[in-house]
Amino acid sequence: MTEFDLKLNKIDFGNPENKGKVISTTEALSLLDEWVLNEKLKVHMKQVGHLMKSFAKEKSYSEAVQHQWYLAGLLHDADWDQWPDQHCKKIVEELERRAIDPAVIRAIASHGPRYFGVEPVTEMDKMLYAFDELSGFIHAYSLMRPTGYQGMEVKGVKKRLKDKTFAAQVSREDIQDASERAGMSVDQMIEFVIKHQLRSTD
Repeated sequence: MTEFDLKLNKIDFGNPENKGKVISTTEALSLLDEWVLNEKLKVHMKQVGHLMKSFAKEKSYSEAVQHQWYLAGLLHDADWDQWPDQHCKKIVEELERRAIDPAVIRAIASHGPRYFGVEPVTEMDKMLYAFDELSGFIHAYSLMRPTGYQGMEVKGVKKRLKDKTFAAQVSREDIQDASERAGMSVDQMIEFVIKHQLRSTD
């Protein structure tokens, strides 16, 4: 991902007294617009946010919990564009300053365990880690297909995963590791993303 040392050197985030506290979608998107200048990165973050919310919805979690999952996905890379050397320390500190639920902050802090040194523990942690790389990879695959997402199949995605020259920056090892931690096969993860991925034209 980067040549920077991004280890967070801690495993506890936020204040337990802030459990249940969130910012609105409007506030989150405003933060996104302020911090993220790269439109392609914005698309990625919105896609991951949508996948997280869709997963929580399929689990029949409350709307409040769905929103927490959405925020974790939407804001996970908020500091990557302008402050890559502070990813994801800066967004963690910003959300702690805003008194956000620790569960949301922890999910963001653990979305790249080998980079940030924080292991995904909760279901939200594990699914954000799992969706992150795979979402970007499948979107890249859609852009090279004449029909985009239409008619996309799991086997087509897996074929591209085996081609190490395609989207070479995407870690196949992280995708496999994240799927195992989430308790889902890579095929199941791919199928979910194809079905629920927010299209850039949506």
